[in-house]
Amino acid sequence: MEIKSMNIEELDSLAQNIRQRLIEVVSKNGGHLGPNLGVVELTIAIHKVFDSPKDKILFDVGHQSYVHKMLTERDNRIHTIRQKNGLGPFTSREESEHDHFVSGHAGNALSAGLGFAVGDKNNHVISLIGDASLGNGVSLEALNNIGSSKVNNLIIVFNDNEMSIGENVGVFSKAFRKVMNTNAYNELKHEVETTIRKSNFGNSLADLISRVEKSVKGFVTPGGYMESLGYEYLGPIDGHNIEALISVFEVAKKMDKPVFLHVKTKKGKGYKFAEDDMEKFHGIAPFDVETGETAKGCETYSQVFGKKIVEMAEKDNKINAISAAMIKGTGLSDFFRKFPDRAHDVGIAEEHGVIFGGALALTDKKVFIALYSTFLQRTYDQLIHDIAIQKIPVKFIIDRAGIVGEDGKTHQGIFDIAFLLTIPKMVIISPTTCKELTEALELSRDYSEGPIAIRLPRANCFNIESNKKLEFGKWNIAKEGKRDLIIATGSMLEEVLKIEKSLEKEGVTPTIVAAAFINPLDHEFIINEFPKYDRIFVLEEGIKKSGFGSYILEFLNDNGIVKNVNRIALNHEFIEHGSRDELLEECGLRGKKLIKSILEGS
Repeated sequence: MEIKSMNIEELDSLAQNIRQRLIEVVSKNGGHLGPNLGVVELTIAIHKVFDSPKDKILFDVGHQSYVHKMLTERDNRIHTIRQKNGLGPFTSREESEHDHFVSGHAGNALSAGLGFAVGDKNNHVISLIGDASLGNGVSLEALNNIGSSKVNNLIIVFNDNEMSIGENVGVFSKAFRKVMNTNAYNELKHEVETTIRKSNFGNSLADLISRVEKSVKGFVTPGGYMESLGYEYLGPIDGHNIEALISVFEVAKKMDKPVFLHVKTKKGKGYKFAEDDMEKFHGIAPFDVETGETAKGCETYSQVFGKKIVEMAEKDNKINAISAAMIKGTGLSDFFRKFPDRAHDVGIAEEHGVIFGGALALTDKKVFIALYSTFLQRTYDQLIHDIAIQKIPVKFIIDRAGIVGEDGKTHQGIFDIAFLLTIPKMVIISPTTCKELTEALELSRDYSEGPIAIRLPRANCFNIESNKKLEFGKWNIAKEGKRDLIIATGSMLEEVLKIEKSLEKEGVTPTIVAAAFINPLDHEFIINEFPKYDRIFVLEEGIKKSGFGSYILEFLNDNGIVKNVNRIALNHEFIEHGSRDELLEECGLRGKKLIKSILEGS
């Protein structure tokens, strides 16, 4: 889309058209509506002033890049966003030459921006970062480094909308709400300083004035703080005024140091329902444009967890819950509302949250940390160093464990089984039903031998008729059969029971086991029952390499048990976006492909 020749009136009209298109597309596909409605004018101004892809535009996080995609030759495909084989939900180097770095997780745009700025000094780098991402530890590390780097082609655009997914937490977001600064002031300051340095008074007077100005400014605004770190601070600027944005970007291009541009935007701007409920419309399922309502769905594993932890907390005042800016997504909304003194949102700071939770648990509190599987990856060091080594009994609720669907390769929760199995004494439970989930939570509450991880799939609640209760380290037989044995963990019990009748038609009547415990394994069951069967299958919604099936094979090998095991799991590769149903089928964990794998197993 060519915007270089457009005047301000035409750009304003374009902004309105883009907003309507965003609402139309996201209402059908689902996606991140609020963040994109908030950056329409800002993204247009960036592309008006800078020359993409020569100038590199980075996003933190990339869920606010829909407008960028529309302005970079993908407008005719925007209706496919988040759909299988369609445009991706975040920026992707494979998708376009205008996307320079992956951006699914918060905190990487400043570090990447510095890398590009140092490596290519002839072009500008614009790192657009949200106020929640700025409080991320990696972002702060990068800010510290950039300020001393002396690069003059990096512009940090601080998108201040006072929200991440929910309301922001921490001193950074609060501090930046108080700033007082203008573009005119910064231009005047630059002109006065240049004039003084050329005069007979020389550099000494200019340096003195600069020190006084920074001292006063630093006392009343964060702008002074940023300048003390080595940045040229500009702002705040109205993020919905295209003309003002263009002007300030033209000024920023001429600065001889890293620029920190503070832009104020409104999340969800232009769509009343998104403005009124920013958290709901941050990332939303398909909805009715006229009412803003989404379809009523079935109860999910996340919701079952949310209800159960409230029920337990009503009886046990030692229970505390920690979220990393994902209160609603992890089912903790009711807990945070009912127990504010025991509810802790650390923001997009998972590593800090795990250490904080570990120390909190050492004060005789029962700590539940709820994180998406994809974000648990960030905490691997803390899981080992701060939790497992000290045997601290923190309970990790791993939401979105397995295939998540439309958020794609940066968000698929497929690695947690593999990396958690490397950590000594880490108990791993992947409940096969919602009943087992509630029992696992009860079991974990008073467990004191070390950490426990409980995996929740992104799926609707599933149950079977069974009086068997979850016991520590034990598996339960869901259906008796002969010749073949299927060990199903997590969501895979539901998938194999769905194809049970199809298998029977082919003469296969397996014993099906609900294996909620991944670690410890049910050693007694393996030793006593495995030799009775001709064929053994292990099903898991995680990567095959180093996963549950591999862990069973290691146990068999270590104990001199010679038995072939067919591992049915995800290949050792990244999985693109699409609906969860589509991807489960395509990856062989559902339906015809799953039947085929079992029939052809050895």
